[in-house]
Amino acid sequence: MSWISTIEYDVSQGKLRKCYQRVKDANGHIDNIMKAHSLRPQAMEGHISLYKNVLHHEGNQLPRWYLEAIGVYVSLINNCHYCVTHHFDGLKELVQDETKTQEMRQVFEENLTQAIDFGGCFEQKQAAGLKYAWQLTVKPCQVDESLVLHCKALGFDDGEILELNQVVAYFNYANRTVLGLGVELEADLWD
Repeated sequence: MSWISTIEYDVSQGKLRKCYQRVKDANGHIDNIMKAHSLRPQAMEGHISLYKNVLHHEGNQLPRWYLEAIGVYVSLINNCHYCVTHHFDGLKELVQDETKTQEMRQVFEENLTQAIDFGGCFEQKQAAGLKYAWQLTVKPCQVDESLVLHCKALGFDDGEILELNQVVAYFNYANRTVLGLGVELEADLWD
């Protein structure tokens, strides 16, 4: 499951049990990325709060499918198979078009070492956001105001740029949690 010990739901208690009850799905499943936090429930609380607010908050203006697509792209750049698998599945559910989502993934895979061309899968504004995501993931110290101004020129408002920034930051955090702790895919869900 991971390179560190974890506490399973059936033996959890107190704050950890409450956290697990908050993150388990309708079938009682808890993702391994959440179990990896089980030794420090406060870290799990922070992770799930960030996740829900960055990706699922009703106040977000960017489309949820686009936020999910950014997450898949960042996770591909970071070579985080766990997050790619989970969030590409989520992207497919949101887009409801297998051909389109496969085209998106192909475009992402063609833009791993440089963010150059996002083809016909994305509007110009969305492509600019993906270029921002690449830069912030691969060369964060080289992000400058010109990149943000370019996003603004193509229609992003300041709040949307913040959403973009936070989803990129969240996925870099999640990818590093998974990669740094050796979190494995849930075999029962992905076989």
